[in-house]
Amino acid sequence: MDTSDILANCLTDAEFPELPAFQRGKVRDSYDLPDGRRIMIATDRQSAFDQVLAAVPFKGQVLTQTARFWFEQTADLCSNHVLDYPDPNVIVGRRLTMLPVEMVVRAYLTGSTSTSIWPMYHRGERMLYGHRLRDGLVKNQKLPETIITPTTKGAFGAHDEPTTGQALVASGAVTAAQWDALAAASLALFARGQEIAARNGLILVDTKYEFGVDEAGTVTLADEIHTPDSSRYWVAETYEDRFAARQEPESLDKEFLRLWVTKRCDPYAEPLPEIPPETLMEFSGRYIRLYEQVTGQEFERPALGEPVRDRVEANLRRAFPEIFAAL
Repeated sequence: MDTSDILANCLTDAEFPELPAFQRGKVRDSYDLPDGRRIMIATDRQSAFDQVLAAVPFKGQVLTQTARFWFEQTADLCSNHVLDYPDPNVIVGRRLTMLPVEMVVRAYLTGSTSTSIWPMYHRGERMLYGHRLRDGLVKNQKLPETIITPTTKGAFGAHDEPTTGQALVASGAVTAAQWDALAAASLALFARGQEIAARNGLILVDTKYEFGVDEAGTVTLADEIHTPDSSRYWVAETYEDRFAARQEPESLDKEFLRLWVTKRCDPYAEPLPEIPPETLMEFSGRYIRLYEQVTGQEFERPALGEPVRDRVEANLRRAFPEIFAAL
């Protein structure tokens, strides 16, 4: 199968009219079932800079299967929403009352988006998300300690905004007890992620977590965990040499695509350039390499000649026959 065939088989739309309460996010298409379950389908849409950039082959499958690995590896640390995986691109979870904050945990001074700490620090800011950083730090340097840099969660197409735990509690977005639970869970999950990544030759640089509360009020991990969309990974073997030479680290995450775009335009003020097929295929390869390196498992590509959307629909019909049969 050549590149054009692979790109044509990307899953960009997972709207199925038989399923109720459809919602479209930047990457995931979701459905809320009457019994409290939620179906989340990871498409191959690639978002950055608060907009969808392109479709990346196999990306939705990489996200779902990477998240599955990490949900299973961290289940002892924090309750999560997962109930089932009926398809390589699909998670069925418990519907939660989502908390309006993204918990971003950072161990290095890096990033290229408006809410990343390196652009802020480079502009001369030293008080970042309630943390004071000393002068003299350089891009991609390890921070003196791991920090939490929360953002308010913007709607589809809206910008996330920097905030602090104190501000979130003061605004009523979360209670003080919820903030303490969010912070403790985020740091524990990140420490576990760093430990496992390091054993597999990777540095977990930063990540974001999203949480909700269940009917009992328990803070519960939702959405995804430690995927190359939500996290930054660097190759450990080459980090020190590249840092000493002031070169960008070798990354296996979406920073590759962010940097490709920012070299060609200001993504917040100018139209985005079209991304060439070869760049999308290289990007896809990085995501697959990340999955295989972090999990130790071989990535199983979709069967040749089978449209991903058709496979997803067939598996949903098997998983939810009562819904499809009722129509």
